[in-house]
Amino acid sequence: MSSSQPNILILMADQLTPSALAAYGNPVSLTPHMDSLAEQGVVFDSAYCNSPLCAPSRYAFLTGQLPSTIGAFDNASELSAEIPTFAHHLRAAGYLTILSGKMHFCGADQQHGFEQRLTTDIYPADFGWTPDWLHPQQRLDWYHNMSSVTQAGTCVRTNQLDFDEEVVFSTRQKLYDLARQPEARPFCLLASLTHPHDPFAIPAAYWERFDSARIPPPKVPLCVPDPHSERIRAMCQLEDDTLSPQQIQQARHAYYAAVAYVDDQFGAILQTLRETGQDQNTVVIVVSDHGEMLGERGLWYKMNFFEGASRVPLIIHAPQRYQAHRVAASVSLVDLLPTLLEMAQAPAPVEALAGRSLQAHLRGDTGHDQVYAEYLAEGALAPIVMIRRERWKFIHSPADPDQLYDLERDPDELHNLAPLAQYAAQRLELRAEAARHWDLPGLRQEIVRSQQRRQLIFRAQQQGQITHWDYQPLQNAGYRYIRNHMKLDDLEAMARFPRVTP
Repeated sequence: MSSSQPNILILMADQLTPSALAAYGNPVSLTPHMDSLAEQGVVFDSAYCNSPLCAPSRYAFLTGQLPSTIGAFDNASELSAEIPTFAHHLRAAGYLTILSGKMHFCGADQQHGFEQRLTTDIYPADFGWTPDWLHPQQRLDWYHNMSSVTQAGTCVRTNQLDFDEEVVFSTRQKLYDLARQPEARPFCLLASLTHPHDPFAIPAAYWERFDSARIPPPKVPLCVPDPHSERIRAMCQLEDDTLSPQQIQQARHAYYAAVAYVDDQFGAILQTLRETGQDQNTVVIVVSDHGEMLGERGLWYKMNFFEGASRVPLIIHAPQRYQAHRVAASVSLVDLLPTLLEMAQAPAPVEALAGRSLQAHLRGDTGHDQVYAEYLAEGALAPIVMIRRERWKFIHSPADPDQLYDLERDPDELHNLAPLAQYAAQRLELRAEAARHWDLPGLRQEIVRSQQRRQLIFRAQQQGQITHWDYQPLQNAGYRYIRNHMKLDDLEAMARFPRVTP
């Protein structure tokens, strides 16, 4: 392993909003492990996803490209096998690339450059969750509803607990294996949990860490919704009287408890990294795919560009490389691929990227301050795009009125400045920038054609014998534990860590 090529450990949570973390100023959150990483690392205070939805966001994170560029429109979009991810780039540069947990890949390629994939995914790999923009009034049965909120509370076991515990066990086991049988190559290991994503159910041990009375209610309760927010509320079957204050509080309580659960899981992985002595040359990155509205503005889940849904935590911990500090500039998930390549001294990408390296920010120098993002999935009637730069956030769609917010003066996004005459020049300038950056009418046609193709394929694949694309983890039992291909004493010595010298 080249000393200039660090190991890379990426800890990813699902639907984790930074405002729920102590590292971002939350007084209630209980996240000591993430707090420690933040105290010693570089914290990005204005990091955004490039699409506030799981699969498109993750594809952008992996490829350094905007979702529209790679056809990553929604949660049933296929990431083409010919599009390089950071796993391809790092593997070509000599890294062992490993995925444990959720990545929401759809289609036949379920590895996308990861040499080893330790678990299956929690969500289906087929096209069954394809939206239908030609029939926007039709409610599809896989859409979010409010049961995650109305049924929030404690549990003994859930599907998500089953999944995340497998992810953490597999991740720690892999770290032990890497320590016991050192690779000549550095590793990039991505461990991706599904918590604190809804449904909001968590074991009592985590629930009881919190005094419900101390968990704040939504800061911005019901307000006059924009047209897209109205569509999202209708899609989720959310009326003004659907939820009681108690149900809202229960759901927020469960979410905070799930965030504490995530922190414990990250802590277990970090403990293994330290115990095996691999922490000194490992860059640790904490990130999420998107946020969670948690009842703010009367909205839940994601699928919009308000701060609760579109901002993500981003913490990069490498004390041997970067001094601890905070970054105020706006950056996004597409910036991680070029950053990782620069860290790994990997060759430059073969084509232009949407992202830009964060190395200047990490060194404490002046870096870029700009985010482009898109929402192209259920609840939209046409592409919705966002430009974030300096103090401004601009949201535009051919189907909806523009939105313009001054986040320095109005961090809660209560005052849409777009209709005001004194901001007309700025709004028109941003609309022109959006028109230069996106062909929105052409993009809508491309999305609709893709939806129709995938709907046909899914209907066809449900007839007769069904072939699943879901990833099947493979293990060779002939090389696990004690087998006769090695002498018993040699095998036991190899499996013990630290190794005992005879």
